[in-house]
Amino acid sequence: MSISATTPDKAIPRALSPWLTFLFAAACGLVAANLYYGQPLAGPISADLGFSPAATGLIVTLTQIGYGLGLLLIVPLGDLTENRRLVLLLIAISAVALIGGALSTTPAMFLTASLSIGLASVAVQVLVPFAANMAPDATRGQVVGNVMSGLLCGIMLARPFASFVAEASSWHMVYYVTAALMLVLAIVLRANLPVRMPRTKLGYGELLASMAHLALTSRVLQRRALYQAGMFGAFSLFWTTTPLLLASPAFGLTQNGIALFALAGAAGAVASPIAGRLADRGMTRIASTIAMLLGMASFLISHFASNGSLAALILLTVAAIMLDFGVTTNLVCGQRAIYGLNPEHRSRLNGLFMATFFAGGALGSALGGWAYATGGWTMTAWIGFAFPALAFLLFLTEGRGNKA
Repeated sequence: MSISATTPDKAIPRALSPWLTFLFAAACGLVAANLYYGQPLAGPISADLGFSPAATGLIVTLTQIGYGLGLLLIVPLGDLTENRRLVLLLIAISAVALIGGALSTTPAMFLTASLSIGLASVAVQVLVPFAANMAPDATRGQVVGNVMSGLLCGIMLARPFASFVAEASSWHMVYYVTAALMLVLAIVLRANLPVRMPRTKLGYGELLASMAHLALTSRVLQRRALYQAGMFGAFSLFWTTTPLLLASPAFGLTQNGIALFALAGAAGAVASPIAGRLADRGMTRIASTIAMLLGMASFLISHFASNGSLAALILLTVAAIMLDFGVTTNLVCGQRAIYGLNPEHRSRLNGLFMATFFAGGALGSALGGWAYATGGWTMTAWIGFAFPALAFLLFLTEGRGNKA
């Protein structure tokens, strides 16, 4: 199907080609990965640039702060400005910020680059509703699922990729390589993405003000965001603390061993297209139930996986796959539900949805570090279990006829 030079909302093409779907998925994965390179590299970067021990955590925190600000202040522009131009601009800024990170010689320079990387990485949250707008209603869940599988693969593969490259060369090379990838990606997207001009006539201030109204009045958005906040809180807690457990004397894994463990978690990304198809068939409630039960079960299993044996490592790997499968399934179901609301609000709805569950993830990370230091893996696993359990209890209060 040919795509006209300008594609307003009311003339969105009825289907995405397999190539364009793959391109959306690959772009989301490559850009989302930028958020996570700093996590396994925090130690080498801190030592090289002279961070104080207390300031080392800012390497990751500033990127997260930038991303959170971008969700609320930049992603809504997808309902106001031409989408392809916005995506290309953000990816170009990502490339510049990554190069700035590689060239940094002081903590202040690197933290500025980290903040900018986070802000620009919200390009992925412009791309996802962009793809959803191009999909017909009957297959929108499938399209969102396929695109999200790319995004989640990027998230899960970023840490092992950064560890392997830094081990072979240096942390600087990680940022140089990824900056080059962003430039190539921008060229490919410019040649292949259609132009999409939203119909919204609001000014930027009115656009932001309308987000408060959406947050207060959309029951589907409220519920779906809270369900995913619980699931993502568990996800963030797990992936914040398992490297500590695996590096402990019980397991004694090296950095590369931990990176290989992270690769296993990427298997959960296969849930995205499955969840999308279930949602398209009206099975969102069943899929969400399975997702939250998997989240709870993963932490129950992990209680038996802390003694450092081979069996414990296998159990922990199974728990990681189950958790990632559950989180991914619930995410795609949630996006399918909110994208079924007003098409003109999709970017704003997506920004609010992501910002809410991102806050849940930040809470999970913070509680995970505290729990592991205070009560070891047992306490950590019980708190991890509580996140999807609370989401599931809220989910049980939802009426069967509710669209959420």
